[in-house]
Amino acid sequence: MRKIALLATAAFFVAGSAFAFHCPADMKKIDEALAKKPQLSASQMDEVKKYRSEGEALHKAGKHQESVDTLAKAMKILNVK
Repeated sequence: MRKIALLATAAFFVAGSAFAFHCPADMKKIDEALAKKPQLSASQMDEVKKYRSEGEALHKAGKHQESVDTLAKAMKILNVK
């Protein structure tokens, strides 16, 4: 029983670390897509910039899943995978 609890705890921390490293990669993809001057409407561009900024703030606050989810919205608008 102790082993299971230990493994579950370790898995939780590993998963959290994975999200922490995922955010900067997503931000980089967004920045690279923006550098290519995508054909977006002004409102779409505003949304992308808003999500990019919010995603970075969430990452810095340690809210990595929320950051990944927010950055995914910007990536969807940019059609970035």
